[in-house]
Amino acid sequence: MKKLEDIVSLCKRRGFIFPGSDVYGGMAGTWDFGPLGVSLKKKIMDAWWDYFVEKREDIYGIDAAILMNPKTWVASGHTTTFADPLVECKECKGRFRADKIANGVSESVTTEEFLNTHTKCPVCGQENWGPIRKFNMMFRTHVGAVLPEDNEENKELAEKSIAYLRPETAQGIFTNYKNVLDTLYPDLPFGLAQQGKAFRNEISPRDFILRDRECSQMEIEYFVNPETWEENFEIMRQMEHDFLENIIKLPQENIHELEVSAEDRAHYSKRTIDFMFDYPNGQEELMGLAYRTDFDLKNIEHESGKSMSYRDKITGESFIPHVIEPSIGVERLFLAILSTAYTEDEINGEKRIVLKLPENLAPFRFCVSPLLKNKPELVEKARTVYKALRQKYRNVTWDDSGNIGKRYRKQDEIGTPKCIVIDFDTLKDDTVTVRDRDTTKQIRTKIDEL
Repeated sequence: MKKLEDIVSLCKRRGFIFPGSDVYGGMAGTWDFGPLGVSLKKKIMDAWWDYFVEKREDIYGIDAAILMNPKTWVASGHTTTFADPLVECKECKGRFRADKIANGVSESVTTEEFLNTHTKCPVCGQENWGPIRKFNMMFRTHVGAVLPEDNEENKELAEKSIAYLRPETAQGIFTNYKNVLDTLYPDLPFGLAQQGKAFRNEISPRDFILRDRECSQMEIEYFVNPETWEENFEIMRQMEHDFLENIIKLPQENIHELEVSAEDRAHYSKRTIDFMFDYPNGQEELMGLAYRTDFDLKNIEHESGKSMSYRDKITGESFIPHVIEPSIGVERLFLAILSTAYTEDEINGEKRIVLKLPENLAPFRFCVSPLLKNKPELVEKARTVYKALRQKYRNVTWDDSGNIGKRYRKQDEIGTPKCIVIDFDTLKDDTVTVRDRDTTKQIRTKIDEL
């Protein structure tokens, strides 16, 4: 049985993920990606970009600013609706997300519904709750040199300096829709894709990187004729399955579709499917697919006074396009991949931890080692092989620490598919040992056939 704590331990032990600001005692809801984590994360993002952008003619990439004009979040509805239900324990003053500590309630839970669950405080064990309040999750900051605490005269200026760290990457796409129309004038349907950071002031960050305060998102806003939204929605749904199951290699049986009810959908959505995944700690959302209608573009048009209409090149008809949005959090996909790959087995009576990562995602594809590091002739030959492989594959690592058995165990834990060992026979016949991560079987092969 896979446990989340085992995966968390492996991530820190082998340099995938560290607690944020760890040297100072950490900071809740923040995580730092180490050398191996950065490599895996980049490969995930590159795989997504290749599949959805590079291999398609109708999707274009953008990279919008994190700080945006505050009107953006007024038009999108985030200033009034981007909130979680916060409840405070009157005994210990602990604050929690009501729908996460009570059973059987949704994000729209009322105070009465929550109290009827008779939930006890996770900290002090008491049942003495205040009313549920809406807690806006956007991080607020100030742009410029004027701050609220400067003096009374500057309060008005300080209010005008308020800005927010973006809670989603989508709005950077919507605010650039008109720019893309004016420069590329693409045929409809077309999409705009973006990868980047998003920030959410979670009340209760939890479950490792599943719910944190800073995350990376990969989103597409696919602009369609309103009459064809259903067929385009279905196309995107099938593409998401293909990407998750055939490119990322997640098990089909661990992916489940959840049709989100009207009361639980985001304020902009007329239809949403959540793709749920069986994580070690239970079923959680992996990604979402939403039909946002013309909500965003129509609100931008109203707030900015600029037309968001698209003129059909054939019919001449003008209309505001509707939008299909596939959205996925990189960290959630990262954890799904690790959860799938994490395996414990026994080799010759010895327990082994191995990450059976797909070869296209493994941080290192090969590890090259001399059998003994105190034999200069073996080290020199191994270095020659190492440099040759790096010329072709780049993601090749070198390891001469400890004995060969310990090196194998280390490479198993970080998911390296093949270990290549240079021994004394190599000096005679130019053959090397190649060991397979998953089966532990070894073969001899010529260096020039590697």
